[in-house]
Amino acid sequence: MESLVRSLGFVARTFASAKDFLQSAGLNETACLILDVQLPGMSGVDLQDALLKRGHHIPMIFITAFPEDRVRERVLRAGAVSFLIKPFDGRKMIECLRLALQKQTSGSDK
Repeated sequence: MESLVRSLGFVARTFASAKDFLQSAGLNETACLILDVQLPGMSGVDLQDALLKRGHHIPMIFITAFPEDRVRERVLRAGAVSFLIKPFDGRKMIECLRLALQKQTSGSDK
């Protein structure tokens, strides 16, 4: 994923966990967040909740190998840009990234 994002000319940062991301200095500079539903420690859904509670409305693209309709509906209702099921085509991720970055620049998520 990191290579794909970089190949599009964007800066990509990876984190070992949701907690590491929340504690990172780059949190306020994040234009888009690609995250798995299942993360070590704190789930992707819980990370979304934590960010929203802190006032961070970062466009998010969720990915998962274990799709559940209730999780999909929850994250999309909370503002996620997309919910992709693994494996997915790289072109689909590129489309989601463009949509997320367009949403970020338009400010329509706030």
